[in-house]
Amino acid sequence: MQGVIKAYDPMTGDGLVMCDTDFNDYELAADALAGSIFRMLRQGQRVVFDLDDAGRATKLRMGSEVDMGTPGH
Repeated sequence: MQGVIKAYDPMTGDGLVMCDTDFNDYELAADALAGSIFRMLRQGQRVVFDLDDAGRATKLRMGSEVDMGTPGH
């Protein structure tokens, strides 16, 4: 899935990502940045993510142009 960071608190790690396809907000899982190149997130940042069993955004990563669905790629 892909989306945009809607909110992020670097002190607590709490945040929301809005999905591009269903426009739902998903809370970040506690391990959302584990193993990621991200150390911090900013509002409006585009990310690719998975959902865990509880429906929280996890495994945040940057996507390639193909992953992001950029036209022409």
